[in-house]
Amino acid sequence: MVTPTRRKFWGWGLEGEGLDDAEVEQLGNAFVRRFAIDGVRMQEPPRVDELELSPPRLAPPESLQAAFSAHPYERAAHTYGRSFRDLIRAFRRDYAHAPDLVAFPRDEDELVAILDWCSSIGAAAIPFGGGSSVVGGVEPDVGDGYRGAVSVDLRNLGGVLEIDQVSRAARIAAGTLGPALEAELKPHGLTLRHFPQSFEFSTLGGWIATRSGGHFATLYTHIDEFVEAVRVVTPRGALETRRLPASGAGPSVERLFCGSEGTLGVITEAWMRLQPRPRYRAGASVYFADFADAVEAAREVAQSGLHPSNCRLLDHDEALLSASGDGSHSILVLGFESADHELGPWISRALEICRGHKGEQREEAEDPAALWRASFLRGPHMRDAFARLGLIHETFETAVTWDRFWDLHEGVQDAARQAAREVCGGVAISSRFAYVYPDGPAPYYSVYAPGRPGQELEQWDQIKAAAAEAILRLGGTITHHHAVGRDHRPWYLRGVPELFTGALRTAKAELDPAGIMNPGVLMRPLGAADFNRGGNGQ
Repeated sequence: MVTPTRRKFWGWGLEGEGLDDAEVEQLGNAFVRRFAIDGVRMQEPPRVDELELSPPRLAPPESLQAAFSAHPYERAAHTYGRSFRDLIRAFRRDYAHAPDLVAFPRDEDELVAILDWCSSIGAAAIPFGGGSSVVGGVEPDVGDGYRGAVSVDLRNLGGVLEIDQVSRAARIAAGTLGPALEAELKPHGLTLRHFPQSFEFSTLGGWIATRSGGHFATLYTHIDEFVEAVRVVTPRGALETRRLPASGAGPSVERLFCGSEGTLGVITEAWMRLQPRPRYRAGASVYFADFADAVEAAREVAQSGLHPSNCRLLDHDEALLSASGDGSHSILVLGFESADHELGPWISRALEICRGHKGEQREEAEDPAALWRASFLRGPHMRDAFARLGLIHETFETAVTWDRFWDLHEGVQDAARQAAREVCGGVAISSRFAYVYPDGPAPYYSVYAPGRPGQELEQWDQIKAAAAEAILRLGGTITHHHAVGRDHRPWYLRGVPELFTGALRTAKAELDPAGIMNPGVLMRPLGAADFNRGGNGQ
């Protein structure tokens, strides 16, 4: 009998996937030379039988027992997302905040019953899609004000439920993973065309709840653009928004749940705007000796109205570290696609803009865009490998208006570099534009640094805090597409008006009177017993 392949409970992908020991050792040797350190140690990933999980504090009612699991693997697999912080704690075998139970509702009625039960006993409910959060969004660390924590896994609520070919939209269950979603749309010649880095192991509901960024580098960058209507199960009941192409009737109801991160309820379905599958494509990679020239080219392309699907700028170090270039140039990766027309005039004009900023298109044996894409998709496996080696590798991202970009870019890199040198001794920082808008870019930074045994988490936390403080001070957002979760909450709350925070907490009190939904995300957890006694959410 063949045992089904499971997802790693501690890291990215399926068991048996990722870099093998020889590749991890090769990676370690490269960074030993880079940082001039004595060497690295290769840690073995954790095993479930090594973990000391606290006994579950909760027992489901008999009527719902079939929907719950307390199996150690399931509890461990629902403890963390997939950030560097999560990996380090997994390698420390620290599963102190494992959920007491994992629920797998088989339909919406069972989900309603699970949330009713959690509300009645004061147990926190943590919605769980693919578990790919990198900001603590699915971690059951809910404080002491709850009798326990239940991770609510939506995997059974999946599939494309209905397709409207005329309006070019589909009703899709929220637990549908990216590959399954696209596979079901393909026979109809349609696509959602939303491909975040986590695509393989993330769900539609997770994308909507976290305002995920996807395939398009311009125009349709976030999942919000594709949401036509949503259905949400809250502790107070289910609500469903109307399908409309647009409306001016008051605040947008569905937008309340785009980015709500499971704090208001569980998204169970959504009508999504679709597109015909692309038939025409055009692309090019343009080299710039000066990063400043590349930035100006990207800005002009973003403001040109050409709307490329790809307009990602790699600085010199990003090009080198991703093996897309040799580090002597920045590279602007351009791409256009359409289901309707040839794209020659669009790519020609974009290249003309780049030439005006000293950009040079080259004929290469290997396409830098393809090399960068391969590196991008391999990124989560690389993060796992760095954690195994005790090296620090993590990212942070933001968005800022063009007029503030250079101050932010230099200030953030300086702050992160100084913090890393103080706590690590050395550092390499690369940057890229993940998305560009007419009014500003979304810069994305990668940090590589040596770790001290047993101190890697604390080292990263200091680097991250320094970068986050600089981002906030210099006019950026604490996150463009990685969501808020628990990790970004302190800076998020400082970046939004206090009156809005109060309004959000009031909305939560209406939809989630017991305060059980994903406590600690977006707002400070007050505890089930204290939720309605006040508090400002700070």
